[in-house]
Amino acid sequence: MAPKLINGKEVAARVREDLVQEIARLKQLGHTPGLAVVLVGDDPASQVYVGAKVKACAELGLYSQEWRLPADTTQEKLVELIHQLNADERIHGILVQSPPPPHIDEAAVILNIDPRKDVDGFHPANVAKLVLEDPTGFVPCTPLGCMELLRAAGVETAGKHAVVVGRSMIVGKPMANLLVSKAANATVTIAHSRTKNLAEVCRSADILVAAVGRPCMLGADCIKPGAVVIDVGINRIPDSSRPRGYRIVGDVDFDAVQGLCSAITPVPGGVGPMTIAMLMANTVKACRQIVGA
Repeated sequence: MAPKLINGKEVAARVREDLVQEIARLKQLGHTPGLAVVLVGDDPASQVYVGAKVKACAELGLYSQEWRLPADTTQEKLVELIHQLNADERIHGILVQSPPPPHIDEAAVILNIDPRKDVDGFHPANVAKLVLEDPTGFVPCTPLGCMELLRAAGVETAGKHAVVVGRSMIVGKPMANLLVSKAANATVTIAHSRTKNLAEVCRSADILVAAVGRPCMLGADCIKPGAVVIDVGINRIPDSSRPRGYRIVGDVDFDAVQGLCSAITPVPGGVGPMTIAMLMANTVKACRQIVGA
C-alpha cells in the first residue's frame, strides 16, 4: 500500500493564505512587515534561495530589501550593514544567507543581529527561548515547517518515539527541541552519521526526521513499518537523463522505503516549500511583536 504523501506545496499555500489576512490587519494599522535578505558572494544555490525569498515577499505584499554584496566584502562592512538594518524601522526581519564566504565569521555576524529581527532563529537569545519554550522567540524555519507538516498531516506526536538524524543548529537540534516540547510531547532520540547501529536506532522511530545531508542514506532497513518520515534532505545527484544533468533526492531512499512507511514527505515538494513559508510567518510575527500589534 502506497504511503500518504505529505504535500509541502499545499501546506505552504495554506500558511500563506493565513498570512495574507494577518498582513492586511497589520497594514490597516499602518505597519507593513519588512524583510532584509543579505547575500555575500555569488554562490549559485544561494542566489536562487535569495531570489525565492524576495519573490515570496512580493507575492504576499511584504516590504523587502535585497542586499547582494561582493564575495570580498569584509566582516566589518557586513556587520556595519547589519547594524544599519537593526536601526531601520521598515525592517522587522534580517536574514544573512548561509553559508557566507570562508573569511566571514558567521557566528559573529549572527550575534550582531537584533534578536527581535532574527527571523532565522539562530541568535543565542532565540536558541535559549526555544529551549525554554518561550513563544516570543524565533524558531529556525525548516524545523518549524516540519512541525507544521506533521500537524497538517494529522500525525499524533504525543507519546511517540521520534528519531532525528542530524544534529545541526539549523535543523537537527531545534527539531529535537520542538518534538520534545510540551506542545508535542514526543520522546526524542538524536542520531547522526557517527551513531552506532544507526539503522537499528532509526527502526525504533514512530516519526523519523532525516536531516543529515547525504543522498538516499537511509534505506528500508531504517524504517519501522507504519512510521512517518520527514525527509529534510535536498541533494543533487548526477542524472544524464535530466535536462540539467542532475536530479534532486532526499536523505531517504524514497523508492526503497515507500512500501513501509505510512506517510512521507516527497523530495522535492515536501519540506522545501515550507522553509520559505515559515520565513514569511516569522517576519510577520517579528513585525507584530516589534510594533506591539
